[in-house]
Amino acid sequence: MNQGRWPDAAIPPDACLPARPSRGWVPIRRLKPRHRKRVLEHLLALDGADRSLRFGHLASDERILHYVGQLDFERDELFGIFDRRLRLVAMAHLAFIAGEPPAAGISEFGVSVLTRQRGQGLGSRLFEHSVMHARNRGMSKMLIHLARDNAAMLGIVRRAGASIEFEGCDVLAQLPLPADTLGSQIAELLGQQAAELDYRLKARVLRLNG
Repeated sequence: MNQGRWPDAAIPPDACLPARPSRGWVPIRRLKPRHRKRVLEHLLALDGADRSLRFGHLASDERILHYVGQLDFERDELFGIFDRRLRLVAMAHLAFIAGEPPAAGISEFGVSVLTRQRGQGLGSRLFEHSVMHARNRGMSKMLIHLARDNAAMLGIVRRAGASIEFEGCDVLAQLPLPADTLGSQIAELLGQQAAELDYRLKARVLRLNG
């Protein structure tokens, strides 16, 4: 059962980019190996329901430890949103599928947001950011595996124009990505620079208040 899919040829060049943020700018920072501990703390802080939404099952602490230990920050991309105390409150994992021919250009997206930060559109912002990053890296398609009862994420991918396939309690969304443009490349670069500055300012304030 497919719903809400645009034909590939009909996708506008910037269809996957928000025309205007509805709640102001959100700094999204690229995560690096030194952030592995923060990633672990973030995922362990998820409750049972949120772990099921993120991993498709109730992931144990041991399973999360293994997942974080296996993260490849060189091959894949991880993005995070930090609060004023530099706690990682939301993160996305954009994985480039191993074994796929480079020409296939397929990536896979996963996202998690702490309960207290829900309702602020952070998951949507991370999705938009990951879509822009993927298309700027020449990816042609993004896959999103999610639980059928993950209404928030299901709504996000539907609005983006993904095809939806239901398989029992699971959903596979496939989003064809348009080619990058000069605008998308500049938007990502400016966003990265601004997020880096935001992070440094927060770190400075913490040190001064420490």
